[in-house]
Amino acid sequence: MIDLGRLRDLRTEIQSYVDRFTSIDWWQSQVVAKVDETARVVLAGIGLREVRAILQGDEATERPNPRYKAHVKSFMLHIRPKYYQRGSTWFTHTFRLGWFSAFFFIIETITGLILMIFYAPSPATAYGDMLNIIGNVPFGQFMRDMHRLGAELMVATVVLHMLRVYLTGSYKHPRQFTWLTGVVLLLGTLLLSFSGYLLPWDQLAYWAVTIGTSMAEAAPVGGEQANLLLRGAPDISAGGLLRFYLLHVLLVPLVVIVFISVHYYKVAREHSISLPAAVEEGDLPSDEKKRAEERIDLIPDLLTHEIFLTALGLFIMALLVTTGYHAPLEHHANPQRTPFHTKAPWYFLWIQGLLKLGDKTFMGVVLPTAIFGLLFAVPYIDRNPSRLAKNRPIAIFLGLVFVIATLMLSYMGTPGWGIASPPQAEIFQTFIPEEGVGIFVTSPGPVRELGYDGISIGAYDVDEFVAPENPTQFEQILADFKAQTLETFGEGTQAEMIVEPWQQDLKRVTMRIDWEDSTKKSEDTDAEQVAFIHRDAKHD
Repeated sequence: MIDLGRLRDLRTEIQSYVDRFTSIDWWQSQVVAKVDETARVVLAGIGLREVRAILQGDEATERPNPRYKAHVKSFMLHIRPKYYQRGSTWFTHTFRLGWFSAFFFIIETITGLILMIFYAPSPATAYGDMLNIIGNVPFGQFMRDMHRLGAELMVATVVLHMLRVYLTGSYKHPRQFTWLTGVVLLLGTLLLSFSGYLLPWDQLAYWAVTIGTSMAEAAPVGGEQANLLLRGAPDISAGGLLRFYLLHVLLVPLVVIVFISVHYYKVAREHSISLPAAVEEGDLPSDEKKRAEERIDLIPDLLTHEIFLTALGLFIMALLVTTGYHAPLEHHANPQRTPFHTKAPWYFLWIQGLLKLGDKTFMGVVLPTAIFGLLFAVPYIDRNPSRLAKNRPIAIFLGLVFVIATLMLSYMGTPGWGIASPPQAEIFQTFIPEEGVGIFVTSPGPVRELGYDGISIGAYDVDEFVAPENPTQFEQILADFKAQTLETFGEGTQAEMIVEPWQQDLKRVTMRIDWEDSTKKSEDTDAEQVAFIHRDAKHD
């Protein structure tokens, strides 16, 4: 016999399954549960509700606190402390310089990996790859500019971070080894930026690195071998470019990653960030000192703050890149022609300033090596246990003297200091510079800025030119050219500018100066410089 009661129960059960599988709420709960499970796997045990609580700054939603458990399970959080003391998180104490140093390194890693896809380290293709990245790769110029800007900012923040640590005495016991790893990271940062300098294979890169590697040759011991090891040959060529590429993308980043990990681990597991000296050694009121020593959890308080800093940093970098900052790219590298105003990167200008003061071996190798050796030894030379500025007048004074001396030497390292350049070359550099001038951007000069349509075809005797009452931009350039030549060489100087069609959509501009030089046997001396202006060039 058929059990009608059983059939009714079966029908009811089937209907409940049908209702469940056709219910939006059921599917939604299943999706949420699966996403929550995935989030816990990815975020080391932190679920969706906990993520929302973290972002809102709320207390933990579960017990035991999954935020502390994540520090044990996650590698990234494992090298971070669970909490900091409130005083060590004050912005005016650290200015987040250590955090920004790591942030820019991550930016460099991500943008560098993207650029690697479109670049091959060969003199035959490197410059063309740079043009391809700038002109053909979607967002290629944006990514290259972000990479170069991140490199400049990383050098600046690491230097400022070291200066902050020194001035606050945060290198003292028990942080001596952490200071040593910081000096290694400073050297690694400088080497990262310098090794990447050659990769565009343009005039600026080629000659700056040529000058830099020539200093290795001046080393009193093993100089020639070091120079050959870096260049791969007596002059920089394919071997040298490959060596610098491998240094930039492999060896130095690995060293930096290791020491960043050690640096962070020492802070997380041994001594944390130093408190302000006024908190540790000062006579603050008990309630203020107690508040400064309160524990602030990394999650959520500092984590949400770091997310904000990340968004702010990316926004400012993108704003700078889209409103005017561009990584310079000069003419193709030419070993046969040294460009005018060759200079080192700005962070090595102090060494270039030293080279202008004396012997290449002492000023370029021995003294910089001694300076970095002194930086390593700072925690062991300074035996004063106090961190308060009023108890460290000599250390603070020597630090400020070092900063001022570095700035002065950097100014002395600029091309215009201490070098008597040919006056005609300086004039040409003003109007149609052979290579870009300035630290961060390329200045094409007023002639190129006028563009193809702004310069009129013809031969102009500049020494006889008289500017009209309301001159055009081109006429103003002719007037300025005349004024500078007369001021430099005096009356009787002949100057001319010749603008001629060269190819389709291309004009050739020749600036020529002919003057009498009483110091030479020949009656006349002349010089000229040539520039080509294409219709589609965007020099403005």
